[in-house]
Amino acid sequence: MSDSFVIAIDFGTAYSGYAFNITTKNEKSDPYLPTWGKEYGFDTPKTPTCILFNEDETFLSFGYKAKIAYKEMRKEEAEKHYFFENFKMELYNKELSNNLKIKDAVGKSMKALKVFSESLRFLKEDALRTINQTTGSMEFIPSDFTWVLTVPAIWDLSAKQFMREAATQAGIVTEGDEEKLVMALEPEAASIWCKKLPSDGFISEKHNEESLDQSAGTQYIVVDCGGGTIDITVHEVLDGGALKELHKVSGNDLGGQTVDRNFKQFLREIFPEGVWDQYEQNSPSAAQRIMYDFTYLKQSEKDVQISCPSTLGSLIKDKSDTENFVHSELGASWDGDFIKISRDKMRSFYDESLKGITENLKEIFNCDLNIKYILLVGGYAQSQILQQHITDQFGQQCKVLCPFRAQEAIMRGAVEFGRNPNVVASRKSSYTYGFAVCEKFDESKHKEGKKCTAEGVDLSRDIFRKLVEEDEDLGSEDTREFLCRPATADQVEMNLRFFRSLRKDPVYVDDWGVEKVGSFIVDITGGGKVNLNIKCGSTEIKATGTNLTTGEKKEVKIDFMTTDSDGDVGVGSSSYSEEYTLDGADETCCQEVYVLE
Repeated sequence: MSDSFVIAIDFGTAYSGYAFNITTKNEKSDPYLPTWGKEYGFDTPKTPTCILFNEDETFLSFGYKAKIAYKEMRKEEAEKHYFFENFKMELYNKELSNNLKIKDAVGKSMKALKVFSESLRFLKEDALRTINQTTGSMEFIPSDFTWVLTVPAIWDLSAKQFMREAATQAGIVTEGDEEKLVMALEPEAASIWCKKLPSDGFISEKHNEESLDQSAGTQYIVVDCGGGTIDITVHEVLDGGALKELHKVSGNDLGGQTVDRNFKQFLREIFPEGVWDQYEQNSPSAAQRIMYDFTYLKQSEKDVQISCPSTLGSLIKDKSDTENFVHSELGASWDGDFIKISRDKMRSFYDESLKGITENLKEIFNCDLNIKYILLVGGYAQSQILQQHITDQFGQQCKVLCPFRAQEAIMRGAVEFGRNPNVVASRKSSYTYGFAVCEKFDESKHKEGKKCTAEGVDLSRDIFRKLVEEDEDLGSEDTREFLCRPATADQVEMNLRFFRSLRKDPVYVDDWGVEKVGSFIVDITGGGKVNLNIKCGSTEIKATGTNLTTGEKKEVKIDFMTTDSDGDVGVGSSSYSEEYTLDGADETCCQEVYVLE
């Protein structure tokens, strides 16, 4: 099959979907997106990111089907099932392992890897079924495609590895064809798609037709406003149309669900004490329906009214000693079967999120850049309140644009990225990355406490050997090479420790601001020197090792997650050179990795 056949999965916090293109690169064709939920009265480009298992942890359904099925269950039946939603944020800024467990809607736990892999399996199988029904004449299998999985740009390397392992368990790729899975950074994917849009593809602050200037030198900010994260990148258009990142990715965890959480807290405050929490516990499905209705109503900039189920009304009456069932002074009022919420109160739910976005953008505008546009993408970007706030704050400095189908921009752009990953020509490194090394001890610059001896040579251990520097420009194909050799003739592997820091020039790996993020093992069976090649300019950090004695070349897996046993990523082991060593965790220096050059 053609290597230009691409399926992109946008796995979002609130909604997920996929897009695909099964034409050749020479054919100009937009990605195809299915619609979801027609059998339930919906027609959307993505489906809710929620999944339902039975009491035996067997997968039942995903998306609208899972949400509706759970909503219609009686309390006793619902408590027997596992229902997960909004679980993507469990991977943000956390220590991850294959044994990580997450809690469902009623507090029961299941392995996160199973929840994520079964979700991806559903999306994979639905995509293949849709394509096979479309083509008819041929049967496609996963290996016929390049698969693109979108992830937030601000995610740690461990979260990207977790998603790759979930995709592997889901059968998207198998051992030996891992290169068929590509990670796309969500704001980059949106940027790629927005750059293709005509003038009538955008909503602008002046409600006229504005398009994104694609001439070389144009600089713009992409703000991916998702349910969980706000993900921001800054691009410049280069000659030929490729993109260069001008500012390292930034953002926060104050996406659209921050607004939802503030709304839920508001419900706790306007009802008599304990009413909302009791209602969520007794009628979880009905409570979810209220939250679902709010996700649509919050896009408006007007007063809104939310339907109040009779069961909630009865509970409120039982708990209230007056006929005024809600605390109207808080910005809400009771009107028969509805709760009315004022426009000002609705806007207040956004304050925390909008403040975070504004601070991130101001930091970028304080840099010496010539920003011409802000592009708002993602489902949360459809909010009129958010659009108006960004326009009010930054409309005098640049043009604020939002695609008409902002929720689709990442999926569509991810397909284009899969067909041409080098469209993003360079990126900024978010951190200074390096290894633990040993070098010959020099009392004029090394701490005495770091001194150790190996094979009669005094060394200083725990030196931070820089790989790339924070804010450094990295081409999409940029690599770093190191030549290593083992310390002993019978050594069969070297274990290297990987560190990061926001500091540009750390000295030791245990300095303040330096943290260990991973490790990897280099196979040196057969002895001799090993040329280690680390690709650091792509969306993931990958490595290969070539044994210069045997000529054998192997992929080197960098492990950014903790082990299942003790929560440590793994340390130890070994190799040696005249100049540097990539340090292990032994009590002496006799088993260290030495870098020759």
